[in-house]
Amino acid sequence: MAEVTNDLMYELLKRVHGDLPEMKFDLQEIKTSMTGAEEALAGVNRRLDRHDEWLERIERRLELRELAEPQRPYESK
Repeated sequence: MAEVTNDLMYELLKRVHGDLPEMKFDLQEIKTSMTGAEEALAGVNRRLDRHDEWLERIERRLELRELAEPQRPYESK
């Protein structure tokens, strides 16, 4: 195994330091992508909420209609 020297540590730190700008750029791209995904998910949630409200209105109307109409037993053919 190679001996750990100050020169070796210095070279490794230089390499890591050189990679930092690329890592920062990649992290910014990830953040941007995550923001877009969060916004899209929020849009889907809003749409689902509207559908839930729509279905609730339909269910209420159906229940009101059932109460207003005389009930007939189911007749199978």
